[in-house]
Amino acid sequence: MKWLSVHDLKPEDLLRLEFDTVFDQQAALEGQLEPFLQALEEYAGEWMPDIVNGKRRRKYSRAAVWKSLEERRDENSTVFGLYRTKWPALDISLSLWFPPLPPRLGIFINVKPLSFFAEAERCHHFVEMVRTWASHYPVTHAVAHSTDDMILADSPNFGRDKKTCREDGFDKVYEVFWLNVFGPKLVETVGRERMLSTPAHRVEELPNGSVLLVTWPTVADFASKEARLAQARAHAHLRPDLDFDTVLRNLRERSAMLAPVEPRFHPDLAPLLSRVVDGAASHERQRRIAELNAWCPPEPEEWRPADAALPADVENVESALQQYSLYAEHLVALLHSEVPSVFKATPESLTDADYYFWSEEFPKSRLREAIDEHAVPAIGAYLGEVLVRNLGGRWIPRQKLEEAQVLVGNRVWLPFVRARNYMRSRQSLLDCSLTCLYRVAERHRD
Repeated sequence: MKWLSVHDLKPEDLLRLEFDTVFDQQAALEGQLEPFLQALEEYAGEWMPDIVNGKRRRKYSRAAVWKSLEERRDENSTVFGLYRTKWPALDISLSLWFPPLPPRLGIFINVKPLSFFAEAERCHHFVEMVRTWASHYPVTHAVAHSTDDMILADSPNFGRDKKTCREDGFDKVYEVFWLNVFGPKLVETVGRERMLSTPAHRVEELPNGSVLLVTWPTVADFASKEARLAQARAHAHLRPDLDFDTVLRNLRERSAMLAPVEPRFHPDLAPLLSRVVDGAASHERQRRIAELNAWCPPEPEEWRPADAALPADVENVESALQQYSLYAEHLVALLHSEVPSVFKATPESLTDADYYFWSEEFPKSRLREAIDEHAVPAIGAYLGEVLVRNLGGRWIPRQKLEEAQVLVGNRVWLPFVRARNYMRSRQSLLDCSLTCLYRVAERHRD
């Protein structure tokens, strides 16, 4: 059984729920988790988990949950996951801590894509599930919202100050998200009357003194003008010390950062840049598209006019060509597992290699000595071989690798010089990409 991991799929926004509570350490765990599982089974519907992952994967059932709890438990904690094998992707992590640690239950849910929750009925069922949990389990604070927007928010609910915020018991309302559960202590800090009079889609006092607050009927359109206005009104109401216009402006700035941007990449590098964007975190993706739309690769400098080519100065041309071929085979040996297309030595294999080196941050993640001594000769020779095989190029070997040339049309290209420039930094992998040099050489071969 293989599940659709929210982390392995294409970067895309998802619905994130964070729910921390405590449990009775004297009671049986099965009884403690019964309300959680009952509400999940009642309300999850189309995103219901079908896999329980303990020490091994099992089809979802209560028995499988209890088995996973037992086999994953150590002295102080147990952690296991619930997943799906079909769309939408799901990742539920349950973490339980036992004495001498404070007994605590953490429920973290990710459902991808966020667009799945564009329907009001699905959102209503999700809210009802959380309401059921919050009515049964004592909770200090719980939230559900777009993960991308959570990351952009300057809030200790999500990010580097989260631990501090938990420890101080959420002394104030740092942020209002789509769905919020405010524990009794925070409700009293804000003022119960003020909390219950918050302008929002739904405000409900729960039996244990907590307050459930939902800003907008649907979470998928959290970034719309109307939803942001509702979010700002709720936040400013709960925090009268904040300026409403400032709160709204900050929310709209976050919406602008997440607004879709149409890719308009340089045609030579569009396949490569599309993959670079796909590898970016989803909350950074639109900004990255805008940056790459505005970016243009520098024209390659590693060439001379054909009439300025240096003549071959090696004693044995055939031996030199065999050496270049051997260097190129070194690159194939290095990349073939991750980049199978390198066997074909095509323009597409150059793009695949470009992306591999970029995703690996190769110039920074490998020793400089190894790059200069092994990677640069291998990359340069491979680039030269692609020029020879696909553009009818001809090697002009030289004793110094950096002077070796490949004649294509009315230019000679210096593939080893390109490889050295290429491996200077991660940005150089784009500025001096192998793909770009090939495409320019292709245009100038006639």
